[in-house]
Amino acid sequence: MSSCEIEDEDPTESRNYVTALARGLEVIRAFTGHNQQMTLADIARVSDLPRATVRRCLITLQTLGYVESQGRFFSLTPHVLTLAQAYLRSSVLPRVAQPFLEGVSEATGESCSASILNGAEVIYVARSSRKRIASLHRDVGTHLPAYCTSMGRVLLAALSPAELDGFLGRAVLEAHTPHTLTDPAPLRAALARVALEGFCVVDQELEIDLRGLAVPLRNGSGRVVAALNISTQAGRTTREEMLSRLLPALRNAAAEMRPLLLG
Repeated sequence: MSSCEIEDEDPTESRNYVTALARGLEVIRAFTGHNQQMTLADIARVSDLPRATVRRCLITLQTLGYVESQGRFFSLTPHVLTLAQAYLRSSVLPRVAQPFLEGVSEATGESCSASILNGAEVIYVARSSRKRIASLHRDVGTHLPAYCTSMGRVLLAALSPAELDGFLGRAVLEAHTPHTLTDPAPLRAALARVALEGFCVVDQELEIDLRGLAVPLRNGSGRVVAALNISTQAGRTTREEMLSRLLPALRNAAAEMRPLLLG
């Protein structure tokens, strides 16, 4: 089967698509952002799957050690972390990025992260944390909306026109704060500025008193593969300070990493 044939067909209609696997992963994802323990009915509601399907998935996942139960309540086991470890150990990006993030944190006294674009969200793949204050506490694996975060906008700005049109056509632009851009036209203009300037500052659009700065991370061939980010409290760090003190540190780290990311 050619790549064109793969792109033209609906993947879920392909004979190679394993529905049972997709549903099992949906059951695992149902625990994201919810209580540690969930009932079968809770999982069915969150995953939008039939209860009978959820039951079969839970039995399978429990047999494999990914889920445990206490009475009518189910929870994930630490064995789920091996799925994340598979990515972190097989991907060059987290291994390359980590020491540079540590260096940025050491030089600036701020938390520094590397994130990738995954659909409508960004996912932290590496993290060096100096500040563990409330909303600044983000761990590897944390996912946030792309449209209202500095790293998300850096990654969206690197999309092709067709890819960006597709994103804006599908995206649900919700107002997280009174400052959030929720109109596609101003958002598109903001992304154009990011592409031109090579960095992005997002000021309290995701959370009040949270200000983020991000730059693109390119591989050896020049393709944007991730975003480097520093987030800080707006009440203690001005935009001017971010640009004068923090932006150079991020840009230097991105430049030093580039030759190490083959592509």
